[in-house]
Amino acid sequence: MKLSLADLLFYAVAVATLTTAAYAVFTRNIVRAVFSLLGTFFGMAILYGMLSADFVAVVQVLVYVGGILVLLLFAVMLTANIESARLSSPAAGWSWGLLAAVATGIILLPLALEAPWLQRELDVAGPGTATIGRSLLGNMLLPFEAVSVVLLGVVIGAVVVARLRRGGQDGEVQR
Repeated sequence: MKLSLADLLFYAVAVATLTTAAYAVFTRNIVRAVFSLLGTFFGMAILYGMLSADFVAVVQVLVYVGGILVLLLFAVMLTANIESARLSSPAAGWSWGLLAAVATGIILLPLALEAPWLQRELDVAGPGTATIGRSLLGNMLLPFEAVSVVLLGVVIGAVVVARLRRGGQDGEVQR
């Protein structure tokens, strides 16, 4: 089996992405964990781009890097004494996590080895966003709009719950 330069680059990005993800999980410092998530999210976006999933790659950058990661960074940076390892991330469930990972690997490895992986040359991939747009605004319009209404309800519910916890207008926390 001869690997091309694109294959080697894909595997290098995959290893780098897995390394930053593992560092985010196993580090005891939450500031470093959040910054290593940056590498993980960008690595995933690069992998999606290399697999010709341009829409998913852009959504990965916009949603995860642009939204969730920035939110985590603000939460971490605005919390007092967060850089202390004792307060950041206790490793109490490390053994249970390792056990769950090994069990998952034992279940998934035989499935991956027995799967009939289709190996053929792919056609030149074009942008897939036009197809996604036609699908979302064509035959999938009703489910798309239903999801948007549900998300609007979730946002309104979160605001109501936050205001109830604050105690209305005065800012006092009710217990």
